[in-house]
Amino acid sequence: MATKSYEPLLIAEDSDEDFEILQLLMQQMQVQNPIYRFTNGDKVLDFLYQEGDSDRQFDTPRPSVILLDLNLPGTDGRDVLEQLKQDQNLKEIPIVVFTTSKNPRDIEFCYRKGANGYMIKPIDSSELEKTVQAFVDYWLAANISPHLKKHKVGIEE
Repeated sequence: MATKSYEPLLIAEDSDEDFEILQLLMQQMQVQNPIYRFTNGDKVLDFLYQEGDSDRQFDTPRPSVILLDLNLPGTDGRDVLEQLKQDQNLKEIPIVVFTTSKNPRDIEFCYRKGANGYMIKPIDSSELEKTVQAFVDYWLAANISPHLKKHKVGIEE
C-alpha cells in the first residue's frame, strides 16, 4: 500500500535488528516516506532542535510522526516524549511509542505525558507485520497532521 504523502517518519530505535525488520516491512508495504533513524534520545532531540552533529539540513521538513522506543541509551524515550510534548513548536508532532514494555506504569506514563499511541512490539513475526501495517495504514496513510491540514485543506492559522 502506498502512502498519501511523503513526509518524513522519524524512528528512534537502538536495536539494529528491530530497525532492519521495520525497514523491510515498510519497504514491502511500499512506504514512500523518507525514514530518519536515530539510535538514542539525544540524537532525536539534536535533530529536532537542529543542534549538535545531526545530519538534519535546515530545509528538512519536520517529521509527520515519531515512532519512539522507550528504552534508548542516553536520554531515554520517556524523557524525549516529555520534552517534545512540552515544547510549543514540536508538541503537535504525533508520537507513537513502539516498545517491548507491557508495564501498565509505562503505558499510563506515556499517555499522561502526551503520547498519541502506544504499541507493544510483538515477538511473533506475523503479529509484528500486522502491527506495523496498522501503524502505516493509520499514521502514514489515513491521519492528517496539523501542519499539513492547514496548508492542504485551506485552514487558516
